Amino acid sequence: MVPFLVLLVVFALCRASGWMGVAFFGEWQHCLRVALAAMFLLTASAHWGAKRADLVRMVPPVFSRPELWVTLTGVAEIAGALGLLFSATLKAASIGLTLLLVAIFPANVRAAREHLTIGGREVPGLAVRALLQAVFLGAVIAAGWC
Repeated sequence: MVPFLVLLVVFALCRASGWMGVAFFGEWQHCLRVALAAMFLLTASAHWGAKRADLVRMVPPVFSRPELWVTLTGVAEIAGALGLLFSATLKAASIGLTLLLVAIFPANVRAAREHLTIGGREVPGLAVRALLQAVFLGAVIAAGWC
């Protein structure tokens, strides 16, 4: 839920700056890219911190070396976040993040079904997780594909 709140708050702050005469930052698509970058940098930070073990537990058992997958997805989130900020890499970042969100969904399903925790807090239920994932996918597509 925290990533969703970061997405909303950063987007709102960016949009609000446009109301104060900073037209460039007020453009919605740019603000969405900035907000998504902030969100993905936040989620990537969990891949190496105290929450790492929680993320490793989320990886479906069919994948060997779950720690490697957590590291790779964290690197992909950082690369995607940075890629959203530059027009030369925007399309590739958007496509990559779309694929990443689809690829990690089984881990989110597992976390919800098994009532796993991240940082001591139980993850939202499957319906909420699926809705959030759909919002994130829609935002990534709108930010880079439209």
